[in-house]
Amino acid sequence: MLNFELIAERFRELRNRSGFTQSIMAEYLDVDQSYISKCEKGERQFSVDVLDKAAELFGCTMDYFVNESIEFVQMPIALRAKSVTMEDLNTIAAMNKIALNLRFMEGLLEGE
Repeated sequence: MLNFELIAERFRELRNRSGFTQSIMAEYLDVDQSYISKCEKGERQFSVDVLDKAAELFGCTMDYFVNESIEFVQMPIALRAKSVTMEDLNTIAAMNKIALNLRFMEGLLEGE
C-alpha cells in the first residue's frame, strides 16, 4: 500500500531543497498551483505522471517517493541565474535523467 503522506512530504522537501515555488512547479508540471498545494497537504494525491515528471526535475527515482528506505543523492547542478524559465527546467530534467541512467548503469557494472 502506498504511503501518500510520505509521497507528499518528499515532494515538498525536494521542491523546497531545489528552491522552487509551488507556482513554478505547477507551471512546469502543467497543473494548477492549488493542485500542488493540496497534494503537499495530503488533501489530494499526486498522479503518476506528475510524480514522474517531478522526479526527473529533482533528479531522483520514482522509488524515492514511495520507499522510505531509499536515500536521496542530489545531483550537483549550479545555476547562476536569478530566475529560471520552463526551457531551463526542461533542460535540467533532461540532464538529471541522463545522470540517473548513468548512475543506474554504473550500479549494474559494480554488481549492486
